[in-house]
Amino acid sequence: MCVSCVMRFGKRSNQYSPHASFENLGVDDFQTLIADENVQLLDVRTRDEYDEGHIAGAALVDVNDSSFVEKAMALLDHERPVAVYCRSGRRSARAAIQLATQGLTVSNLDGGVIAWEDAGKALVK
Repeated sequence: MCVSCVMRFGKRSNQYSPHASFENLGVDDFQTLIADENVQLLDVRTRDEYDEGHIAGAALVDVNDSSFVEKAMALLDHERPVAVYCRSGRRSARAAIQLATQGLTVSNLDGGVIAWEDAGKALVK
Protein backbone atom coordinates (compact mmCIF):
# COMPACT_ATOMS: atom_id res chain seq x y z
CA MET A 1 0.00 0.00 0.00
CA CYS A 2 1.27 3.43 -0.88
CA VAL A 3 1.85 5.34 2.37
CA SER A 4 1.42 8.67 0.59
CA CYS A 5 -2.00 7.46 -0.57
CA VAL A 6 -2.89 6.64 3.02
CA MET A 7 -1.77 10.07 4.12
CA ARG A 8 -3.75 11.86 1.40
CA PHE A 9 -7.00 9.99 1.72
CA GLY A 10 -7.35 9.48 5.47
CA LYS A 11 -9.05 6.30 6.59
CA ARG A 12 -7.72 3.41 4.53
CA SER A 13 -8.09 -0.34 4.43
CA ASN A 14 -5.06 -2.56 4.52
CA GLN A 15 -4.65 -4.54 1.29
CA TYR A 16 -3.87 -7.68 3.31
CA SER A 17 -6.73 -7.30 5.75
CA PRO A 18 -9.70 -5.42 4.34
CA HIS A 19 -11.12 -4.87 7.83
CA ALA A 20 -7.99 -3.09 9.10
CA SER A 21 -8.05 0.67 8.78
CA PHE A 22 -6.90 3.76 10.61
CA GLU A 23 -7.67 7.45 10.59
CA ASN A 24 -5.28 10.31 9.84
CA LEU A 25 -5.89 13.34 12.06
CA GLY A 26 -4.61 16.89 11.83
CA VAL A 27 -2.83 18.42 14.81
CA ASP A 28 -5.88 19.95 16.50
CA ASP A 29 -8.01 16.81 16.16
CA PHE A 30 -5.09 14.66 17.34
CA GLN A 31 -4.59 16.90 20.38
CA THR A 32 -8.29 16.62 21.21
CA LEU A 33 -8.13 12.84 20.84
CA ILE A 34 -5.12 12.36 23.12
CA ALA A 35 -6.68 14.59 25.79
CA ASP A 36 -9.04 11.65 26.40
CA GLU A 37 -7.45 9.57 29.18
CA ASN A 38 -8.79 6.40 27.55
CA VAL A 39 -6.59 6.93 24.47
CA GLN A 40 -3.13 5.35 24.48
CA LEU A 41 -0.38 7.48 22.91
CA LEU A 42 2.43 5.68 21.09
CA ASP A 43 5.57 7.26 19.63
CA VAL A 44 6.99 4.91 16.98
CA ARG A 45 10.27 6.75 16.35
CA THR A 46 13.74 5.75 17.52
CA ARG A 47 14.91 6.10 21.12
CA ASP A 48 17.20 9.01 20.10
CA GLU A 49 14.31 10.85 18.42
CA TYR A 50 12.07 10.23 21.44
CA ASP A 51 14.75 11.53 23.83
CA GLU A 52 15.11 14.73 21.76
CA GLY A 53 11.45 15.49 22.47
CA HIS A 54 8.12 13.69 22.45
CA ILE A 55 4.46 14.40 23.09
CA ALA A 56 3.73 14.24 26.83
CA GLY A 57 2.47 10.87 27.97
CA ALA A 58 3.74 8.91 24.96
CA ALA A 59 5.10 5.41 25.27
CA LEU A 60 7.86 4.38 22.85
CA VAL A 61 8.00 1.37 20.55
CA ASP A 62 10.21 1.78 17.46
CA VAL A 63 8.29 0.69 14.35
CA ASN A 64 11.60 -0.26 12.70
CA ASP A 65 12.21 -2.89 15.40
CA SER A 66 11.65 -6.36 13.91
CA SER A 67 9.43 -7.23 16.88
CA PHE A 68 7.39 -3.99 16.76
CA VAL A 69 3.99 -5.69 16.65
CA GLU A 70 4.80 -8.06 19.49
CA LYS A 71 6.19 -5.29 21.70
CA ALA A 72 3.32 -2.91 20.95
CA MET A 73 0.67 -5.57 21.53
CA ALA A 74 2.29 -6.51 24.87
CA LEU A 75 2.28 -2.85 25.95
CA LEU A 76 -1.15 -1.73 24.75
CA ASP A 77 -4.60 -2.41 26.16
CA HIS A 78 -6.39 -3.99 23.20
CA GLU A 79 -9.75 -2.59 24.31
CA ARG A 80 -8.64 1.06 24.20
CA PRO A 81 -7.96 3.26 21.15
CA VAL A 82 -4.39 4.06 20.15
CA ALA A 83 -2.95 7.30 18.76
CA VAL A 84 0.38 6.94 16.94
CA TYR A 85 2.91 9.43 15.64
CA CYS A 86 6.43 9.73 14.26
CA ARG A 87 8.48 12.55 12.77
CA SER A 88 6.53 13.07 9.54
CA GLY A 89 3.59 10.65 9.71
CA ARG A 90 5.01 8.02 7.35
CA ARG A 91 6.41 5.52 9.84
CA SER A 92 3.39 5.98 12.08
CA ALA A 93 1.08 5.28 9.12
CA ARG A 94 2.97 2.00 8.67
CA ALA A 95 2.62 1.31 12.40
CA ALA A 96 -1.08 2.18 12.27
CA ILE A 97 -1.67 -0.40 9.54
CA GLN A 98 0.17 -3.06 11.53
CA LEU A 99 -1.77 -2.32 14.72
CA ALA A 100 -5.13 -2.03 12.97
CA THR A 101 -4.46 -5.43 11.38
CA GLN A 102 -4.26 -6.76 14.95
CA GLY A 103 -7.75 -5.40 15.60
CA LEU A 104 -6.88 -2.16 17.38
CA THR A 105 -8.62 1.16 16.77
CA VAL A 106 -5.84 3.47 15.58
CA SER A 107 -5.44 7.15 14.70
CA ASN A 108 -2.31 8.64 13.13
CA LEU A 109 -0.95 12.18 13.49
CA ASP A 110 -0.85 13.45 9.91
CA GLY A 111 2.45 15.28 9.45
CA GLY A 112 3.91 13.87 12.68
CA VAL A 113 6.03 15.84 15.11
CA ILE A 114 6.95 18.25 12.32
CA ALA A 115 3.31 19.34 11.99
CA TRP A 116 2.88 19.28 15.79
CA GLU A 117 5.76 21.70 16.34
CA ASP A 118 4.79 23.85 13.33
CA ALA A 119 1.40 24.30 15.03
CA GLY A 120 3.16 25.60 18.15
CA LYS A 121 2.51 22.49 20.26
CA ALA A 122 5.00 21.48 22.94
CA LEU A 123 7.24 18.46 23.20
CA VAL A 124 8.76 17.18 26.45
CA LYS A 125 12.17 15.63 27.06
